[in-house]
Amino acid sequence: MKLEVTKEAAEWFIAEMDLQPGEFVQFVVKIYGGIPTAHPSYFLGLSIGKEGIIGIKDVVEGITFYFSDQDSWFLENYDLKVIKENDDVEYIFNVRKSS
Repeated sequence: MKLEVTKEAAEWFIAEMDLQPGEFVQFVVKIYGGIPTAHPSYFLGLSIGKEGIIGIKDVVEGITFYFSDQDSWFLENYDLKVIKENDDVEYIFNVRKSS
């Protein structure tokens, strides 16, 4: 269970969302509509600000990207890497290998 946001992706979020150092970007699990994911019928949304308890996070360029403790189940069997590709961000879900 890992969240990784590349520096280039973080810079894209900063520019697109007018973020300042110290701000939070929450990945929110949704039932319909949003960013496609590895979970059938579930999508991701984005929210600026800190809400609830942080479950999984990555701090890049002074911005905390996170899943709340309530939504951390979403990455239980996956690692999520957020990258910048072709002037947009992409979300890459990799299945975690069993130990």
